[in-house]
Amino acid sequence: MRSTAIAIVADYDSSNRTHAATGDAIEDCSATLGFSIEHRWIGTEELAAADGTRQLAGCDGIWIGPGSPYKSMEAALRTIRLAREQGIPLLGTCGGFQHIILEYARNVLGYADAEHAETQPGASRLFISRLACSLVGRTMTIALQPKSLVARLYGRTTVQEQYQCNFGVNPDYVETLRLSALKIVGSDEEGAVRVVELPEHSFFVGSLFLPQMTSTRSTPHPLVLGLIKASARARKA
Repeated sequence: MRSTAIAIVADYDSSNRTHAATGDAIEDCSATLGFSIEHRWIGTEELAAADGTRQLAGCDGIWIGPGSPYKSMEAALRTIRLAREQGIPLLGTCGGFQHIILEYARNVLGYADAEHAETQPGASRLFISRLACSLVGRTMTIALQPKSLVARLYGRTTVQEQYQCNFGVNPDYVETLRLSALKIVGSDEEGAVRVVELPEHSFFVGSLFLPQMTSTRSTPHPLVLGLIKASARARKA
């Protein structure tokens, strides 16, 4: 029986401690769950090639990792769309969260000109904008919607998590998102969007914070465990 296969889509940088933590968090889950998990980093430039998405064939789940701007934003967005439309379990953290918002705005909400301030700061429709206050190195409290999948995974509705980001959901578009099927299920003390999920999907979660940074071998992070369990179910289906 083959291992559960997770594709980590981001441009790997050995000096980026969040990247090392991403692989470690998956290993934490493997030790706890007692089954083998194969994870492989796939760079966005690789996916941008004509047949690049073939590299995702056989993966049971996808993690859109941190480290934006990606070398190919379009490849990251295509991967998110693939997971969303084909029911592949997906977790996006930090930059991954931001690009989940962008993909949804473009391909579901119909805003083809939706942009990210990190790559197109002068664009007229910035769904992702620079935060008024940087969250780099900060740990903050997040309130979760009680009936959400994310709250069920944590087993509580108030959590503290770490960030390493300067960009988030533009407040001008929060109400647009709130009226959509992509549910806002986690907010900080000021009401800013920090976690989203797509309830109709097997597992489609984005967090602006970095769950991998607090995962340990004895206590794997619940969101990472959620991705791995959903991916294992997908493999058996």
